[in-house]
Amino acid sequence: MSFFVPPTGEKADISNNSDSIFAPEDKQDYGEDPTKVRETDKYTSEYIRGFVDKWDELIDWDSRAESEGRFFIDMLKARGKTTVLDVATGTGFHSVQLLKAGFDVYSADGSAEMLAKAFENGRQRDVVLKTIHADWRWLNRDVHGKYDAIICLGNSFTHIFDEADRRRALAEFYAALKHDGILILDQRNYDAILDEGFSTKHKYYYCGDQVSAEPIHVDDGLARFQYSFPDGSQHTLNMFPLRKKYTRELLHEAGFRDIKTFGDFQEEGEETRPDFFIHVAEKHYD
Repeated sequence: MSFFVPPTGEKADISNNSDSIFAPEDKQDYGEDPTKVRETDKYTSEYIRGFVDKWDELIDWDSRAESEGRFFIDMLKARGKTTVLDVATGTGFHSVQLLKAGFDVYSADGSAEMLAKAFENGRQRDVVLKTIHADWRWLNRDVHGKYDAIICLGNSFTHIFDEADRRRALAEFYAALKHDGILILDQRNYDAILDEGFSTKHKYYYCGDQVSAEPIHVDDGLARFQYSFPDGSQHTLNMFPLRKKYTRELLHEAGFRDIKTFGDFQEEGEETRPDFFIHVAEKHYD
């Protein structure tokens, strides 16, 4: 396994994946009709440097840490898990939180720009992230060994548009876990967005109070979100609107059992209209 350690202030050279690229221009390009862009690989060019540099304004690390508390830390410690693979590292929030809580964390992402930002965020917080550039569909090609837990957070699983790719990614997650490992995967409450329209408490996950994140197009195969920042800049992401039941069925069909779903860190049913669902799924051998 080779780790990606970017030089401070420079763009990183990804040595363990010959397919890795940076977007050639610092702008997003969806062609003539952005709503027709529904490919899994598109996210690599959506996370351009200008967008990634502003991502933490959207998250607001301090507010997010307060809103979710010790949910993930306690979830992992209660099950005796120590080694964690963060497959959707983003700018590093959860990797850093878990490292500071004493876990052995490996941080993977398909976006080289995100990994560079995550490494720098870790350095500023006195931790060194072990970062790996990896595509989930070929996760075990680049990430070796077995882990107690895999976390896939930040609504990241919705970047996959093709069902075969979703099944393949979950199979890769399953294979990377120890025999009694767990997967923690989250998603937006797309059921509510599709059936009732968009609303948000803006309390969990995306806590930056100066940034708006709203859908500008939603259908059964696409949720296109626009992110507006205080400096007037706007960026977008095209994502697949996963329904909760469908995600749980995919997890079960991938071999996971004892799947428990939380709504905004509460037991299922306690939050009537959560912004996010968090699925905790266990690997079992029947």
